[in-house]
Amino acid sequence: MRGELAQHLNEFIDGVNQAIAKAKEDGVTATPELARENLAKLGAFVSQVPKIAYAEENYVFADQVEVPVRVYSPSPKEELPVVIYFHGGGHMCGSTELYDPMCRKIAIAAKCVVVSVDYRLSPEFPYPAGINDCEDVVRGYHQVLKDVSYGNEVIIAGDSAGGAICSTLAIRAQKDKSLKIDKQVLIYPSVDYTMSEPSVEENGTGFLLEKTRIQWYFDNYFDDYEDRKEMSPLYGEFDASMPESLVIIAGCDPLRDEGLEYAKKLKAAGVNVDVREFKNMIHAFMNIEDLVPDECRELYQLIGDFVNQTDESVTETSTPHQ
Repeated sequence: MRGELAQHLNEFIDGVNQAIAKAKEDGVTATPELARENLAKLGAFVSQVPKIAYAEENYVFADQVEVPVRVYSPSPKEELPVVIYFHGGGHMCGSTELYDPMCRKIAIAAKCVVVSVDYRLSPEFPYPAGINDCEDVVRGYHQVLKDVSYGNEVIIAGDSAGGAICSTLAIRAQKDKSLKIDKQVLIYPSVDYTMSEPSVEENGTGFLLEKTRIQWYFDNYFDDYEDRKEMSPLYGEFDASMPESLVIIAGCDPLRDEGLEYAKKLKAAGVNVDVREFKNMIHAFMNIEDLVPDECRELYQLIGDFVNQTDESVTETSTPHQ
């Protein structure tokens, strides 16, 4: 079923759709540079950048790789859980700079240390370079926390492509116990590179993220010989050792159904899962906070509650949020 858009997003979406139609009419060709420029423009819709006690750039060093990161802490002398954040952007776009306001808000709402990762992007660095960068940070994040106190709990989090990275690392951690991941937060995650779920068609036009753009992102991310089903986290094998998960879904998102199916698979494997659906929101609504402030406030609160909860609980059905 096609999603029903929140009325307060109608004007924004109308403008987006007109721009998409004009670009097609003018024969504008999609390029990585143009995609990155367009995503960066959404930064204008996140105008509130809260002050935070500690925010510094650094590098995590791994074998022949230096991964840029930004570290945030609302209370540098207090031992806080660590959230390692992987930004969205189709594996092609996004940056720690664009996600600076969001990571500050997560750190404040969850009272945690956030390590935001500037992983390598396609097509210059195709699959799995970015994922490997993120794994290197999960293994070596302590290198950049010498000036802040932190606890033992490690949570990975990400939106869209960042959610794909989280879910891939969670599967890797099943097989390699040296990769410590206690929880994961997936925000409208991309977990099915085959694009097989119904919502890809149902919500695949007119809601900002379009089916053709998803396909284009994946064509730039993968080499032709790679089996996209095998690479998709949705089709991985899960067991109860997968991390406790918060899965946030947007009802007007082409990726809606794959996120819901992923959560069902986790639950069937015996994993504690909390599924929250914002029924009238579009993909990337976190990036347009000025237009949907109430929904984003609730999103950050959900993340904060999940990061800090200590009791084990399983949410069996989606909890809708208007």
